[in-house]
Amino acid sequence: MIDFPKLLQTLTEAGVEFIIVGGAAAAAHGATRLTNDLDLVYRRTPENHLLLAEALAPFSPYPRDAPKGLPFQWDERTLRMGLNFTLATTLGSLDLLGEITGGGKYEDLLPFTEKIQLFGIECNCLNLKKLIEVKRAAGRPKDFDAIAELEAIWEEKDQ
Repeated sequence: MIDFPKLLQTLTEAGVEFIIVGGAAAAAHGATRLTNDLDLVYRRTPENHLLLAEALAPFSPYPRDAPKGLPFQWDERTLRMGLNFTLATTLGSLDLLGEITGGGKYEDLLPFTEKIQLFGIECNCLNLKKLIEVKRAAGRPKDFDAIAELEAIWEEKDQ
């Protein structure tokens, strides 16, 4: 189980720049599907890499589903050298995405965000229209039902 409030609080208090995407963004817009991870697009700057590395270090980030004992060091260099990370942490599963299909990187997505309150924490979340677009662009079978639900929410909002 993921501790959404603690993860979001940790990252916002550290000043990390991120956008909530994926299932958590869908839930924030009213979708009923449960998600077992937190998907974030993070700003890829040296300062943000450092803030992100330091904020998550106490929660033992490790590549999710990787065999134990692999040489993995969680730090700003790892973030700088990589792009997308699917992590297991002591707070739950976290996907840190440098960019996403159909949306691009943090700077590309920022104009398509809205400020939302989740667990009393103000966060940038991908807006509903763009969320539908990126889920459609990803083209994953698991997203098809989610897209239908999000489109129904969009139509309801539009009236």
